[in-house]
Amino acid sequence: MGFSFERGVGEMHEAYGHRAESIMEKTFSKTSGDANLWKRFIRYEKTSPGKAACGNIHFAPNSQTDYEWGNKTPVKSECYDWLLNFPNFKGDIRTVDDSEWGGGEIRAHHKWWFDHFPRVAGRKNGVHNNWWQYVAAPQQVIV
Repeated sequence: MGFSFERGVGEMHEAYGHRAESIMEKTFSKTSGDANLWKRFIRYEKTSPGKAACGNIHFAPNSQTDYEWGNKTPVKSECYDWLLNFPNFKGDIRTVDDSEWGGGEIRAHHKWWFDHFPRVAGRKNGVHNNWWQYVAAPQQVIV
């Protein structure tokens, strides 16, 4: 994957984020409901009221519009459950706002988002618990 030298580091992270989204969407394409951990990971308050998780590359857990990473509105999110407890979720729901992911700065949000990607050993429903195996080297992983 190549990156544009005409754009900033935040935009480079965003391009990589779109790669990750595409790969993980395909990885979980045969899974539905809450068993589709990718769909659960990318939930945010606007589209999943009361069930926000980590959002996606364009939307933080509390975003109302694309690229709104500086929204100060607090929302309840399971993002810490993803960070600390995956795949054995404990119901760790916390109130979060833009102070968690850099107050609106693109690089800080994207780093925060990537930091929440699961990266532990094992598999669940045939899918690796370390999602970085898919994102960094998709050609080496059989789904």
